Amino acid sequence: MMTEIYLDGNATSAVLPAALAAAAQAMAFGFGNPSSTHATGLRAKAMLEAVRRRARRVVGAGAGRLMFNSGATEGIQTAVLSALCALRERRAGGAAIGTLLLYGATEHKAVPESLAHWNRLLGLDLELRALPVDGDGRHDLAALRALAGQTALLCTMAANNETGVVSDLDGIAAVLADSASAAYWLVDCVQALGKLALDLSATRIDYAPFSGHKLYAPKGVGMLYVRAGAPFTPLIVGGGQESGQRSGTENMAGIAALGAVLAALEDGATFRSHAELAAMRARLVASLRQALPGIVFNMPLELSLPTTLNFSVPGVASKELLDVFDAAGVRVSSGSACSSAQSAPSYVLEAMRLPRWRSGAAIRMSFGPHTDAATIAAACRRIERCGAALRAACLMPSGPAAPARDGVIQLGADGACTWLVTDAASRSCVIIDPLAALAGRLVAYVRCHDYRVAALLHTSAPRDGGALRAALLAELADRLDPAAGAGADALGWPAAAASLALGDGSVCAALALGAQALARVAPGSGQAYYLLGAAAGGVLAPPAVRFAFTGELAAAALDAAPIDLDTLLCPGRNEQGQVCSSLRAERGAVAAVDASGAQLEPAALDAFLRSHPDALLVDVRESYEHAAGAAATLGGRAALSVPLSHLGAHLGDWLRGERVPLVFFCRSGNRSGKAVACLHRLGYPAAWHVSGGMALAEAALTPLALAA
Repeated sequence: MMTEIYLDGNATSAVLPAALAAAAQAMAFGFGNPSSTHATGLRAKAMLEAVRRRARRVVGAGAGRLMFNSGATEGIQTAVLSALCALRERRAGGAAIGTLLLYGATEHKAVPESLAHWNRLLGLDLELRALPVDGDGRHDLAALRALAGQTALLCTMAANNETGVVSDLDGIAAVLADSASAAYWLVDCVQALGKLALDLSATRIDYAPFSGHKLYAPKGVGMLYVRAGAPFTPLIVGGGQESGQRSGTENMAGIAALGAVLAALEDGATFRSHAELAAMRARLVASLRQALPGIVFNMPLELSLPTTLNFSVPGVASKELLDVFDAAGVRVSSGSACSSAQSAPSYVLEAMRLPRWRSGAAIRMSFGPHTDAATIAAACRRIERCGAALRAACLMPSGPAAPARDGVIQLGADGACTWLVTDAASRSCVIIDPLAALAGRLVAYVRCHDYRVAALLHTSAPRDGGALRAALLAELADRLDPAAGAGADALGWPAAAASLALGDGSVCAALALGAQALARVAPGSGQAYYLLGAAAGGVLAPPAVRFAFTGELAAAALDAAPIDLDTLLCPGRNEQGQVCSSLRAERGAVAAVDASGAQLEPAALDAFLRSHPDALLVDVRESYEHAAGAAATLGGRAALSVPLSHLGAHLGDWLRGERVPLVFFCRSGNRSGKAVACLHRLGYPAAWHVSGGMALAEAALTPLALAA
């Protein structure tokens, strides 16, 4: 397996070796309950308090409280509950408390969710309002000044987890002081520990939560600072541990590990200095700019943590960047790891009012203060390889023309599809139902492969009145077949198209695309669907029609179409990731397949392949993923590369050929699952996919790989 380079430090971190040793020591020899009064308990209590003293020094707790807990989410809940209970008591006593629960628009979701939860349960009915940020991601101090007098509780963060932007805490404190605000103030310090100097007792901050796993301690341990005199209500009550502040037997192994990390912070030799970290980030910035032309950084470098980058690349989706980096063994994320599984644009970048393409295509690259220069150098080499892979796949401007290929390619955006039909012999293509979100991609693909555009077609009248089509025709003017633009009708069909007989005896217009014909069938005004196949004797017979590009036409409308039951229907919508269908499938004439049996657990994969020696491994990752990483193999076995976007071009051969077992895989199991569902729906039951994707499969096939 390729050595992993972990650049997702803002999500979590590996455990520091000293922290591992401290946790093991605590479990083996310091396992006593610190509430016990015998010697074993007293030793545990001594260790617990030693770590607490160290933590107090590191964060500058002064006379404030410092309690251990499970992490920042619990700390935020405790702080919000404490502040809101105090506010309720003050209001019940007749005091004015303000009407707003004000939180930064770029806060971690744990903050507004906690505010809404406890506001509702405690019956305060205060108004939750997001404090705007400026284009740099910093809080709008003018807006805060206008709202400070109405604010009961203010929640901000020391540094943003997505962008690394460092908040102007001194400026916020000054606004609160100038406004004589009595608001309580919670500051999420999760990203600050080990990256920013902390002296909390010297500030106006009332509550500051921390998570150990963001800085080389295990998950499940954290701490909460509460300023001396700030109100406090325990979230968890019971046995009175942590001096009654947080009941439940303390996580001694986690606290011991956190203590080792805090000791490393104090010794000053374990972690890199701010200057060293800034130099490492500068190397990454230089490599990214060289590898990804047009890259835009979504945060001001001079106002951000030296360990965080957030960027977007014109014309390249965040998923494509994630896939290519992951194939190269570089672990990054799209926005916050807590929500990166969702495809919505980053709410943090939207709050900064960045263009939607940037907020929807952003990548976060982050590392910790224990990272060394060799790791960054290796990452830079792989970043450059990723850029070369994206250029070779025509996702970015490239040099020499890429090889032309025969293909039927599905491109998607927001549940809709564009289909691209290409022919290698004539080096020509047809674009069907172009989408505005894919315009740049289509232009780049055509130019990169040096294709001639035979037609730019729609299956129904475009909602923009043809504006996108006109723009594409202008952008590709030097690549157009003369007939593609001149004299074309409202759906883009060339006036000079030839005639072709179909299997039902009708005659329609057709375009030659190498050895194949693309025929147009118009079932009604302003609608058309297109049939692709090889004509014989001037006739495109139903069995020869391999593809029908149907747009948003319902399958029932194709009952009388001159196509075969197994002609692949290529729709204009694909919300469910179905890829293709057929009349046979749409009529329910295909035997149902138990989908649960189609998932191969990684541990069972090797046995399955041994018992099915004729099985064909199919890698549905994209070509740029192969170029950035290793060849299409799984567990040392060669695989056929069929990117999911090109799956349609292979379906007909599999459906008409020998029914060998097909085992699909990809990075995570998502795309391979779609491929298998498509095969099953089309009547090919002998298809499986590897659950969890390549990472889990490789680990199962080579058990020592993760330990190496």
